[in-house]
Amino acid sequence: MKYYLIAGERSGDLHASNLMREIKAQDPEASFRFWGGDMMQTVGGELVHHYKELAFMGFAEAAANIFKIVRFLKECKADIMQYQPDVVILVDYAGFNMRIAKFGKSQGLKVFYYISPKIWAWNQGRVHNIKKLVDRMFVILPFEEAFYKRFEYKVDYIGNPISDTVRAHVPSTDFLTRNNLTDKPIIAVLPGSRKQEIENILFIMLSVIPAFREYQFVVAGVSNLSKDYYEQFNRDPNIKIIYDQTYDLLANAKAALVTSGTATLETALFNVPQIVCYTTSAISYWIGRAVIKVPYISLVNLIADKPVVKELIQRDLTKNNIIAELKNILLDEVYIAEQKAGYKFIQEKLGEAKAAAKAAKLMVGYLK
Repeated sequence: MKYYLIAGERSGDLHASNLMREIKAQDPEASFRFWGGDMMQTVGGELVHHYKELAFMGFAEAAANIFKIVRFLKECKADIMQYQPDVVILVDYAGFNMRIAKFGKSQGLKVFYYISPKIWAWNQGRVHNIKKLVDRMFVILPFEEAFYKRFEYKVDYIGNPISDTVRAHVPSTDFLTRNNLTDKPIIAVLPGSRKQEIENILFIMLSVIPAFREYQFVVAGVSNLSKDYYEQFNRDPNIKIIYDQTYDLLANAKAALVTSGTATLETALFNVPQIVCYTTSAISYWIGRAVIKVPYISLVNLIADKPVVKELIQRDLTKNNIIAELKNILLDEVYIAEQKAGYKFIQEKLGEAKAAAKAAKLMVGYLK
């Protein structure tokens, strides 16, 4: 069968690549065409556009790129019609993908959604569109199944794929020497993978270095952004930037500063004490405040349904606040133990997922 997938960011690329691999195991004749990234390319098929061309963050940033987005949507629709897939599989990335869902449904195509848009966070009325446009929804957060049930929409909860990727990771034995790191304890800095995220947040994350000279700060860089780009942030000899080694970094970290998103859950599953940091443009922030319906921004706190990790958002994201909280998660043993107990609760709640395998088996079964 022919599968057309759309993933608009780095985490979507990872999860889509694992799903594709499992689909191949269920359907050896599977062929893929996709919008995604390097990890999807390693599985095979034809890449139409790389996600780095699509990574717009926040309301204001999306509005500023509206003509580019419209052009991509038009191209995507034409490409789908030319390819004539058996199914269109959408991976998160709601702003773009819900428009493709509407188009796909209008053309009589099967539409599956892998990793639900975060409609439970804001504009919950969008669930009615999903009911009309999406044939099967595959969710990865424990509370999402109950959320959709409130609207009489049956979804498939397949567990969380991040649990699988963390559990499967085998830490490198030469991580420190290979990256020229010292034996100082490591503070991992995870600023995200999109320029807009990084430029908003990384300077302030690194501003606390003078207060922690006995530690080394290691920034998780991504290779889809150039080394020259990261050099603007490398203003202190105690900063080290490494590329595409986030899991090895977390496996060796004493604590972490993490931009809100998937990385907060990954950090928790590696049992690393963390501070969640988030800032965006003033316009995007105020719009977000007006519409967001959940009490937390990190997946850790959302899954636990309580404040397990400290969230420093917008005006609260200051040098002094980061310093104070970083001292807590480095030095206060009771505080650290409480956070790790919260992590254990989350791990038990997620369980052993095998999410991609479950989703692939269900998808192929539904199509047949």
